[in-house]
Amino acid sequence: MRRRALLLGFGALAALPACGTPSWAPDEDLALRRYRHPGAPSLTLITVRNSATRSGAHTALLISASERVLFDPAGTWTHPSIPERNDLLYGMSPEALDLYLSYHARESYFVQLQEIDVPAEVAEQAFALARVRGPVGMARCTIATAGILRELPGFEGLPATVHPAHLAHAFGRLPGVRERELHEDDPDDGRAEILRSYTPLPAAGG
Repeated sequence: MRRRALLLGFGALAALPACGTPSWAPDEDLALRRYRHPGAPSLTLITVRNSATRSGAHTALLISASERVLFDPAGTWTHPSIPERNDLLYGMSPEALDLYLSYHARESYFVQLQEIDVPAEVAEQAFALARVRGPVGMARCTIATAGILRELPGFEGLPATVHPAHLAHAFGRLPGVRERELHEDDPDDGRAEILRSYTPLPAAGG
C-alpha cells in the first residue's frame, strides 16, 4: 500500500456503502483489543467524499469514550485484529484508524474528519447507542449515524438525512468542530491489495 498522503491539519476548512454480513465478536476479543484514547472524550464524523465533486459516499462515527470505537454502518472495511459487533468496530487505536482511513482515501475519494470534544457522559451515551444500532442496511450509513447523533444533547438539530455531505455540512457548523482531510493517490482498485497486505496490529492497550 502506498502511503503518499496529504494530511491537512485540524483547523483547515474543510459506490462505497455495502451491507456486510452481521458480525458478533466474542467478549474476550473485545477485552483484548480495548483501546482508550488519551485526551478529552470526543466524537468524529467521518465522511468519504468524491474528490472531483465533493459529494458524499459514506458516513461513519468515531467515538472516543471509556474506549474508542468506530460505528461504521454498512461499511466494507475489516481487519483480522479488529473485533466487530454489528457494524461497531472495537480497538480503534491510532494504527487501526490509520488503516481504516487509508483504505477509503484514494485517487477518486478523500476522507473528511470533523472532530468535536464532548462531555464524558455524552460520549458514553453515543457508545451505548452505537452498540444497539446495527447492523445497518445498504445505503443507510448516514441516516443511521444521524439517528445516533440526534439523540445526544447538543446535536438534536442535526438533519435526519441519507446524504453524507448534508450531514457533514450541518455537523461542521456546530461550535468547536475541528476539521481535517486525508488525501491519497492510490489507484481506485487498490483496496483488495490493502486487504491482502494486512498484518496483525499491536495490542491496543489503553
